[in-house]
Amino acid sequence: MSKEINLNQLRDEIYKIRDNDLGFTIQELNALTDIQLDDNQIQIHFDLVQPVHLISEFIQTECKNITKRLFPGVNCEVFINELPFEANRDFLKGVKNLIVVASGKGGVGKSSISANIASALSLTGASVGILDADVYGPSQPTMFDLKDAKIFAVEQPDGKSVAYPTEKYGIKVASMGFIMKQDEAAIVRGPMLAGYFSMLFEQIEWGELDYLVFDLPPGTGDIQLTLTQKIPVTGSVIVTTPQEIAVADVRRSISMFKRVNVDILGVIENMSYFTPPDMPDKKYHIFGEGGGKNIAHEYKVKFLGEVPLNIQMRENNDGGKPIVLADSENAQSKIIREITANIVSEIRKLNYKNSIENNLEISL
Repeated sequence: MSKEINLNQLRDEIYKIRDNDLGFTIQELNALTDIQLDDNQIQIHFDLVQPVHLISEFIQTECKNITKRLFPGVNCEVFINELPFEANRDFLKGVKNLIVVASGKGGVGKSSISANIASALSLTGASVGILDADVYGPSQPTMFDLKDAKIFAVEQPDGKSVAYPTEKYGIKVASMGFIMKQDEAAIVRGPMLAGYFSMLFEQIEWGELDYLVFDLPPGTGDIQLTLTQKIPVTGSVIVTTPQEIAVADVRRSISMFKRVNVDILGVIENMSYFTPPDMPDKKYHIFGEGGGKNIAHEYKVKFLGEVPLNIQMRENNDGGKPIVLADSENAQSKIIREITANIVSEIRKLNYKNSIENNLEISL
């Protein structure tokens, strides 16, 4: 059998691999860019919609399995390139994906979910930052053990100073808590709050990031409007608890984001149930059941998953290391990583949709 026929056979099999996030095959996506054969080594090259950190492992495994089946003993290398990214914004040009985490009301664990989503994204190999914009109660300094941290500035050769976020566990962190006094949030309102918030993305050099997670304050006020007016964000994640009083506020959040043309990546239901450590088959729905799933169905958005109550997660929040980083075997840790994978999938769908629309505009 000739080399050309072998490579054509390999190509035909690779074309059948399905990008499960986007629902299309490699052939339909025109994602296979090159196959090279050099002695006993096959190199396969792809261009894929970003972010690719999670899909890459699947594509590599599929390619290696196909190569092993067709050509036993032949080595296979897979190279995955991200399709070009263009930031159509005045700020944060080096950040590929901006995820806002919001809630209709306080007390639903939004900041805890934000910290763990950022942590789970970093575990995929992505470069990640988290911007704590909750002026009413900045929590990320506690959750990342950065209570005494400050925004630091470095003087440049031209005499100007550039501010940078701090870093913990490989994640870049900036918080309202770094620039405001502990009791200041109680007395600052309106435009001043929005001004503080703008400092965190207008004057801080975040550099190149795959994701920047915004931990927004609860509600639908000045901070949310300032963000959506100044920056085209990738999408929003809404955090709720199951009970009706929380779900009612979620409706307002979803309506606000829809009005300002921000895509909803999905809804996370936090504190969904409690499972006693000595009764792993039991689920107690302390705050009711199904509220998050119902609201997602009502607004035709993705239900990203349920996060149970767990004392270890609370202890880690207070102790300064998100549960996702502290204990990979913890049930909540596994669930949050699954939820994060769902978020990444939704982001890739949006990025693919936007790339198609941009190509159509160019061709017209």
